[in-house]
Amino acid sequence: VQLQASGGGLVQAGDSLRLSCAASGHTFSSYHMGWFRQAPGKEREFVAVIRWSGGRTYYADFVNGRFTIGGGNAKNTVYLQMNSLSPEDTAVYYCVADTPPARTILSSLSYTWGYDYWGQGTEVTVSS
Repeated sequence: VQLQASGGGLVQAGDSLRLSCAASGHTFSSYHMGWFRQAPGKEREFVAVIRWSGGRTYYADFVNGRFTIGGGNAKNTVYLQMNSLSPEDTAVYYCVADTPPARTILSSLSYTWGYDYWGQGTEVTVSS
């Protein structure tokens, strides 16, 4: 299974971007899909996750209502709509997915462990 992320680019502060991620390869049923990011010189950090069963979502505090995670039209696809971008959002964004049995506590999904698949990342650069 491969996760292919796309939609990154260079934008100005205040602009919006929509990242997309699609799974390919062997058929699988994800339980959660989400996004992490890693800025230059910093550790990888959680951004957002969606649980397909029930559609519950969970966001990092720094999102502060600016980002929205949702499912794409096809199975095992996820998007991240990012609005009001700031230079602090500059990072490589990684798509992730897990399969059952999966974690049940949403807040635990903010940790990198437990995800079965990671995408290659798409770079987002926000200029001031």
